[in-house]
Amino acid sequence: MEIKFNKDGLVPAIVQDFKTKEVLMLAYMNQEAFNLSVKTKKGTYFSRSRNRIWVKGETSGHYQHIKEMKYDCDCDTILLLVEQVGAACHTGNYSCFYRDVEKFNKE
Repeated sequence: MEIKFNKDGLVPAIVQDFKTKEVLMLAYMNQEAFNLSVKTKKGTYFSRSRNRIWVKGETSGHYQHIKEMKYDCDCDTILLLVEQVGAACHTGNYSCFYRDVEKFNKE
């Protein structure tokens, strides 16, 4: 397997609830975050805003225990199936995808 990192050395990581398959969040991994996720089985990402590695839950306690890791047919996106402890979103919502696009809900 050869994961294709973009020109910035990152690959998108889609995170889903292991049981419900609900999409929880989208984050990015660099090679180090990817390797740490595989090794520790905890969701570990690269923060573009802080320019550093972070483990989901390191400050909130809302860890992601990885049950499965997959990659897509082009080897340029990672899918993590996790057991989410607490909220995945920094707003306190279980998923980061809790807002609807109004245009689609008016029909």
